[in-house]
Amino acid sequence: MKNEKWNAENIPSQKGRVAIVTGSSSGIGYETARVLANKQASVIIAVRNLDKGNKALAKIIQQNKDADVKVMQLDLANLASVKNFAENFQNNYLRLDLLINNAGVMIPPYSKTTDGFELQFGTNHLGHFALTGRLLELLISTEGSRIVNVSSGAHNIGKIDFDDLNWEKRSYAKWKAYGDSKLANIYFTYELDRKLKDNNLNTLVNASHPGWTATELQRTAGSVVEYLNGILAQDITMGALPTLRAAIEEGSKGAEYFGPDGFMELRGYPVKVESNQLSKNQAIAKKLWEVSEKLTDVKFALGVKD
Repeated sequence: MKNEKWNAENIPSQKGRVAIVTGSSSGIGYETARVLANKQASVIIAVRNLDKGNKALAKIIQQNKDADVKVMQLDLANLASVKNFAENFQNNYLRLDLLINNAGVMIPPYSKTTDGFELQFGTNHLGHFALTGRLLELLISTEGSRIVNVSSGAHNIGKIDFDDLNWEKRSYAKWKAYGDSKLANIYFTYELDRKLKDNNLNTLVNASHPGWTATELQRTAGSVVEYLNGILAQDITMGALPTLRAAIEEGSKGAEYFGPDGFMELRGYPVKVESNQLSKNQAIAKKLWEVSEKLTDVKFALGVKD
């Protein structure tokens, strides 16, 4: 995998395949949707703000009049919206080849989701957990289907506190909470992979991280991040490549993590990378799964044996 400069040219035609990309009205989600649409996939831009989603759709169509792109409303910070989206999607589509769990909130001031979860954990992890669970039967019935959970190098600063998931006892540390949510994305990836394999199901699940990419996500990050963006950040065409590789890589076995190949994985072409040791703790992953099922009231259709 070394020095091969994998890019969008490596992606074969996706004709006949259906892809959902959450949070795809801007940033790496938009770029992921654009590339897949240009490769002839049917792409659903799944976003909270329909106006922004429609602007993204118009931009894609402007570049490629044959693109098959639709906008559907999905608010990951609202479990009723997640349920509604999944039902609408299943009423309109008979297959789902790619579920790209890309949307995220990053270091906002303390707030909660509609259902009372701390915003970053509730959106970045629980919203995507519920969405994946509700779409799993369709994914399993689609040959060659794949799920990609977009994490972050910030998973390295995460350590989930099961006694205070919503930061009601501790003083709120927004970077730490972001790291927790991104660590949760990786636990979810590895635990779902184990459960799929235990049940001889062929849907694959991988994770990715974009390195340091300048996106709208950083709007609350402050002047230091803004300054460093000018020096370190790569653009969204590069930032989206780890996600795309995780979604498309031939011969992938699942539970793989893709990120940039450069210094400290901040930038560069996508390769397989390693998440940290804590993210590989199976007992924590299992506990997080059980807690997530309870909190979201979503059970995965796996017939799982323990």
